[in-house]
Amino acid sequence: MIAAPHATGRGGAPSGRQALEEAARPGWQARLALGFERRGEKSTLVRCAHYGPLRVQKALYPEGHDVCHAILLHPPGGVAGGDTLEISVAAAARSRALLTTPGAGKWYRSGGRQARQCLSVRVGEGALVEWLPQETIVFDGAEARMQTRVELAAGALFCGWDILCLGRTAAGEHFSRGRLELATRIEKEGRPLWIERAQLLGGSSWLAAPAGLAGRPVSATLLLAGRPVERDWLAACRALPAAEGLLTGVTALPDLLVARCLAPGAELARAWLNEVWQQLRPLALGKPAVWPRIWST
Repeated sequence: MIAAPHATGRGGAPSGRQALEEAARPGWQARLALGFERRGEKSTLVRCAHYGPLRVQKALYPEGHDVCHAILLHPPGGVAGGDTLEISVAAAARSRALLTTPGAGKWYRSGGRQARQCLSVRVGEGALVEWLPQETIVFDGAEARMQTRVELAAGALFCGWDILCLGRTAAGEHFSRGRLELATRIEKEGRPLWIERAQLLGGSSWLAAPAGLAGRPVSATLLLAGRPVERDWLAACRALPAAEGLLTGVTALPDLLVARCLAPGAELARAWLNEVWQQLRPLALGKPAVWPRIWST
C-alpha cells in the first residue's frame, strides 16, 4: 500500500499540522539501569530498573553460566526528536555480560529537536562487558547526539562496537540534512584510553571527502579496551579479507585495539565486525565466539 504524501509515520517528513504536533510532542524519556554480579560460577543479572520504554526481558545463557546475555528492547521502535534514552551498565568484579539489541536502531527525522542517547558502562575488577548492538540507522533530517562513557577497574575488559548508517541506504536515501554528534570516552582506573568527539552534518562535503567518509554511508568501529594489544591479535584481524567497496583498518594503542571500516552498506560492515570479534574473543577474552541467538532470528 502506498501512502499519500501527507500520511507519514514517525520517521517520515511531517508538514503542516503534523509538523506542529511533532514540535509539541514531549518526547519519550527512558532510563534503564542494569547490574551484573558473579555468584559462584554464574554471572547474574541482579538489577534491572527501568523507566519509560526501555526493557530487558530476561537473562539468557546460550554459552553457559559464565556469560550473561541481555537483549535491550526499545518498544517504540525508533528515536524521534525530543526523545532521551539513558542506559547504565555496571558489572561487578569477575562478572561477564554481553548486551545486544533485537534489530537495527532507528533515529527518525526530528523536526529540528535533538534526540539523545547516553550510555554509561562501569566494569569492575576482572570483569568483562561486551556491547554489541545491531546497526544504528540515522534518517535524513535527524538531529541526534550519542554519548558513551566506559570506566574500567584493574583487570577489567570492554569490547564494544557501533555501526552507523547515514540515511536509509536500502531506500536510496542520503544524509543530506540534519546533524549527528558523537562523544566516546574510555578510562582505565581514571586514566583516559580513548577520547573521541565527532560532528557529522547532513550534506557536508566531509561525507564524500577521501579524508572523511569517502562516500560510504556506513561507518563502523570496534573498541577492545583494558589490556595491552598483542601482535597476534593485530595479525589475525589484519589478515581478514575485505569485501569489495569496504575500507578497513586495525590499530593498536596503549591498552586499546581499534578496528574500523567504511562500507557502502550495513551488512558488509556488520559481517566484517563479526569476523573481527570472532578472532578477538578467544584470543583476548578467553572465550569462543558464540553469537547471541537473536542475531539468527
